[in-house]
Amino acid sequence: MKDLLSVGTPAQALDLLALPLPRLMERAAALREAAFGRRIVLCAIINARSGNCAMDCRFCSQSRHNHTPIDVFPLLSDQELRGRILHLATLPVAHIGVVTSGAALSGEEFARLRALIAGLPAEVRPRVCASLGRLTEAQLTELAAAGLGRYHHNLETSRAYYSRVCTTQTWEQRRETVLRGMRAGFTACTGGLFGLGESWEDRVAFAFSLKELGVRQVPMNFLHPHPQTPLAGQKPLSAEEALRIVAVFRHILPTATLRICGGRPLVLGERQAEVFAAGANALMTGDYLTTHGQGLENDLQMLADLGLEVDGDGVCAAAS
Repeated sequence: MKDLLSVGTPAQALDLLALPLPRLMERAAALREAAFGRRIVLCAIINARSGNCAMDCRFCSQSRHNHTPIDVFPLLSDQELRGRILHLATLPVAHIGVVTSGAALSGEEFARLRALIAGLPAEVRPRVCASLGRLTEAQLTELAAAGLGRYHHNLETSRAYYSRVCTTQTWEQRRETVLRGMRAGFTACTGGLFGLGESWEDRVAFAFSLKELGVRQVPMNFLHPHPQTPLAGQKPLSAEEALRIVAVFRHILPTATLRICGGRPLVLGERQAEVFAAGANALMTGDYLTTHGQGLENDLQMLADLGLEVDGDGVCAAAS
């Protein structure tokens, strides 16, 4: 069944758009259940350094080029960050992401964070992920040696469309950071953002780029237009289009974890529970970097109502 439903070329993926959404979702749900059964993985993030980013991403509230009214603060103190990590470790979330704004950490900040990770309890360290920008391969290797479980770095969109949303680095530079993380031994957590004005051809090309890289963890965000950013006036995606994006990605990446992240409450609203029928098998729960989520308790109740199980780490059943 799985082999019959998945697609192997961009043209085949684009042909899926002719299907009615219920039929497309039915196929995507079959692919998800073949790979993961009824198991859903939860993760949560910590905004560990906020704002004042030199990058000019047109969608981002944390860019210093934009003027969104957000909290701006330096890297959290070791005590504060450790406390937040250990608190999240008591909750049913498989992965705890430490996220910092900016192109990369300074040397002092990197040394602090590496030591903090190494000093966490042994059972917690593998659950910690980090999104720290363009680190060097040597730095990434040091983080792996300290026990960090996973490295996150998004490609955001297709190679062809990326220059329309950011000019301070290239898509190829982002891809090289992903590759450096993989060479350091990390599982790549690499996805992007939808609703930037990209075409379906861009979305499909993006998915095949992830497939070519061998990415198995794919965070999927939907644009939440922030005030005083260049995309403040961009109309949010409809729930139907967001669900169709998830379903098409499931057909292209049948055994990858598709994690629904930022923009979920705004774009999907009352239809958030349908992401699993569209092929998703993971959620970011709690709040996002500068916007609010619907809360862990509500997400757990949603999963229980659907008869889905909270899983430990989201390993594809077909590969275990």
